[in-house]
Amino acid sequence: MRILSIDYGKKRTGLAVTDPLQIIANGLATVLTSTLFQYLEKYIQDEQVEKIIIGKPIQPNGQPSENLARVENFFNRWRKAHPEVPIEYYDERFTSVLAHRAMIDGGVKKKVRRDNKGLVDEISATIILQDYMESRR
Repeated sequence: MRILSIDYGKKRTGLAVTDPLQIIANGLATVLTSTLFQYLEKYIQDEQVEKIIIGKPIQPNGQPSENLARVENFFNRWRKAHPEVPIEYYDERFTSVLAHRAMIDGGVKKKVRRDNKGLVDEISATIILQDYMESRR
């Protein structure tokens, strides 16, 4: 079964998923946050998902970010609607910074980085998932 991760944003949300053996994390998609719930419901109909990991937006000083209330609302809504697919928080501090660094190191041109903000969200979700998987080993 797969593990899916979410980098929840106000407008866009990045998603990543493991392979069925849970060895590798790959970017899945960037979706409009307004369509996220429906997207995930369809995805879990088509794929076996063991659990969902959602980035918990905490500032570097440990204080909640302005996005935390939105993340908590989604978290609680999912838990109530789909108890068969558990959802867990995972610290997402610095994932956006790491995603930008990965894009630069990977040779992604500045114009692409600027114009394709969804790519950062998807890479951030992949980093959250990879970190989560490494923490379990």
